[in-house]
Amino acid sequence: MELIEKLTILADAAKYDASCASSGAPKRSSKGKDGIGATNGMGICHSYTPDGRCVSLLKILLTNFCLYDCQYCVNRRSSDVPRARFMPEEVVKLTLDFYQRNYVSGLFLSSGIIQSPDYTMEQLIRVARLLRKEHQFRGYIHLKTIPEADPALIEEAGRYADRLSVNIELPSPDSLIRLAPEKQIGSITGAMGTIDSASNESRADKRAPKFAPGGQSTQMIVGADASDDSRILHTAESLYGDYRLRRVYYSAFSPIPNSPASVPFQAPPLLREHRLYQADFLLRSYGFKAGELIGAQGNLPLDIDPKLAWALVNRAQFPVDLNLAEPAMIARIPGIGIRTAQRIVSLRRLKRIRFEDLVRMRCVIDKARPFIITSDYRPRQDTVESSQLRRQLSDQPAQMALWA
Repeated sequence: MELIEKLTILADAAKYDASCASSGAPKRSSKGKDGIGATNGMGICHSYTPDGRCVSLLKILLTNFCLYDCQYCVNRRSSDVPRARFMPEEVVKLTLDFYQRNYVSGLFLSSGIIQSPDYTMEQLIRVARLLRKEHQFRGYIHLKTIPEADPALIEEAGRYADRLSVNIELPSPDSLIRLAPEKQIGSITGAMGTIDSASNESRADKRAPKFAPGGQSTQMIVGADASDDSRILHTAESLYGDYRLRRVYYSAFSPIPNSPASVPFQAPPLLREHRLYQADFLLRSYGFKAGELIGAQGNLPLDIDPKLAWALVNRAQFPVDLNLAEPAMIARIPGIGIRTAQRIVSLRRLKRIRFEDLVRMRCVIDKARPFIITSDYRPRQDTVESSQLRRQLSDQPAQMALWA
């Protein structure tokens, strides 16, 4: 099979994995040194997939042959799809060729399981080792970790990769058993623990080689099983706390041709994926807990964002006086973000905060207005019923379509 044919098959096969952002890479450059490539804080070059999506890495599978029969996966053993396999040297050639043409500045490499988890992991590592050692490639490398692989192999992968990821795929162990019988939650979390421990050791000993400086990430599929948003967010919260993941990515389940009856035949609303990303950002950056954003059961509302939904449920905490409140509470106001909250606190050291100051800071005034007090403003809406306020502030259909 020609290389271009393999690339067509294996780039398309990789599009379902969302956990490939390049954030967290250290700054490296080949300027004034041997080698090729660079990473920097400004991000990397972009390329476009055939369906128009913008990606910043050469994102491919080593192979889409797989021993496993995960029911939600287009590359499952029983799936009738075209198959292909790269040799490690071919992936290295493609990465360097694409880099030199300025299409990409890095590589995201995953794989189906072939022969055994250890063998597959060895093949992935060989690609990274060749790039780093033989070609002095200083660009970004993200390797997908095979959970069942030997921990020593995972530790070796972290010496070459900027980021590692272990996909948990489903938030419920019961769903994993039902839809991915060859996978075990223990091996997935064990691999996460191996990465976390190796990262800790590397940070503790400054003389030790860097280990996956971009940290680790994972992906959960939304809508492949009956798990609601509460289950998904509580699982994400646990993963952040237990293994210090940099990111949890959410991928709306995409029905595939000849899907088994064990998975849905209809995709979930893409807006549900977007709301989960918003809620996840509140967990990571705003100090929210999953239990605050959503109860023990249920889904996030689609018509309003999670921060606004929380504010409407907690009306007793509002309106907030911007001249007195703590920065963390200001950041919880709908329409005001963390940076704006910091700017407000800095400004009020010099003067009293007025409503026009928020306009100049480009707050989302319509959302913030019912929840704030300034030196010259107090909302009339603070006595309006939450249900009525929700109707006033809900996203318009055009906005929903934009984010979807």
